[in-house]
Amino acid sequence: MTSVLDLVRPDLRAFAGYASARREKATGHVWLNANESPWRSSADSGLGLNRYPEPQPAALRARLAGLYGVPVERVMVTRGSDEGIDLLVRSFCRAGIDGVLIAPPCFGMYAVSARVQNAPLVEVPLDDDGRRFSLDLTAVEDVIALGEVRVVFLCSPANPTGQALSIKQVRHVAKAALGHAVVVLDEAYAEFSSVGSAVSLLDEFPHLILLRTLSKAHALAGARIGAVLADPDVIGVLRSVSAPYSVAAPSASLALEALSESAQAEARSRIAATIREREALFKALSGVEGVARVYPSEGNFLLVRFADADTALARLLAAGVVVRDMRALPQLGDALRISIGTPAENAAMIGALTR
Repeated sequence: MTSVLDLVRPDLRAFAGYASARREKATGHVWLNANESPWRSSADSGLGLNRYPEPQPAALRARLAGLYGVPVERVMVTRGSDEGIDLLVRSFCRAGIDGVLIAPPCFGMYAVSARVQNAPLVEVPLDDDGRRFSLDLTAVEDVIALGEVRVVFLCSPANPTGQALSIKQVRHVAKAALGHAVVVLDEAYAEFSSVGSAVSLLDEFPHLILLRTLSKAHALAGARIGAVLADPDVIGVLRSVSAPYSVAAPSASLALEALSESAQAEARSRIAATIREREALFKALSGVEGVARVYPSEGNFLLVRFADADTALARLLAAGVVVRDMRALPQLGDALRISIGTPAENAAMIGALTR
């Protein structure tokens, strides 16, 4: 393989995509090229929403590049991580031919995007040794070597199981995938992890792609701002297949505010508080009657097995505490995923289980 573009669907390698009005390099002060309203809505708070937004907001891309420590040409802004997942599967997988590898139990959108694209789904289940989950590196390598998968999805820290991959493990998979597949590392919870990001590997492996989001650590789940960090050639392909205006102007504006120096300091404080609460909650849940196991976590959640998950869930819901029922996922027939809340929210959850 001479280029990561060799892994892209052949019919998309030279695909330019839709040339929207805002992608043109025209300049001026009278804009009559996009069939927009020349008048603003009374609901517009000053953002100029009568005009289409930048397809890729330049100021936000630059701010995200600084946040993640990469050149701006390696950044694409997306509608959360979900859009990045969908674009990657559509860009690299020919329907019915090129497969997607996942390691369940894992985030459900990988499989959803594969199914929508009719990409064969190959599962390499996580190992559970009774204390924590881990990735079966040998099995992943064996599947990649067959040459039938084009996208490998890994999650670190993993949702819902909580473990993180070391940089050494990510490098191991990236080496195995060279010439066969792109490796997509979903780092949605990286800010809460002691392991950190694999961003240092991007120069070494052009087929390595990272997914980041402002939904978790930066408290902007409702704004739907994520990022794909990848080789510039990959970014070019994804932009060609993406919707012309996928980043809403209000969301981009909020994201810029959330990435100011003062807001980032607040985010770091929230992250530290979340980690403290996570460790305290791990200990508290481990002592609750009926809790069979609490898995250590590098994210902002804990995966908990119960002797009677039905009763535990009923108690929580009766107290108005909503957690995520994971029992439909493989290997998790007795498990609930509990997000880390405020100290008061966490106390209410423990109280509901022990009452």
